[in-house]
Amino acid sequence: MVNDRRAEAVLLTGVYGSGKSSVAAELELLRQNLAAVIPNYRRIGISLFVLAYFVRSAAEVQGIRETLGLPLRVARLTVPFSAIEQRLASDVTSGRRDDLREAAASIATAEGTGFEDITISNDRPIAVVAQELMTFLGWP
Repeated sequence: MVNDRRAEAVLLTGVYGSGKSSVAAELELLRQNLAAVIPNYRRIGISLFVLAYFVRSAAEVQGIRETLGLPLRVARLTVPFSAIEQRLASDVTSGRRDDLREAAASIATAEGTGFEDITISNDRPIAVVAQELMTFLGWP
């Protein structure tokens, strides 16, 4: 099965707790090891890919582009820090406390900004955010 649609991808980026994974799950359920699965998906006609990862530098974005071998657009999700605290509060593990500290530090230094093609506020229902992203991407 060959899909005539040009393959492309979107990278959802934002600090821990900004909702990347939730939006990615709303758009696409199949996510696995990037380097191993992209060729398999392409072989069966899959042409749209959604990734969720917090990028800190242009070099990281470039590395992802090279690994994909596909056009990649970057969408950064933003959310007020108070919402991040609320989202992460339900998981009180030390790992989540570390994530919260890291999110605060990243926000304070504007780490991970400036590499995106679009910034989307994720303080609305997930379906609304996903639809805004799909409209930007021109995806069905």
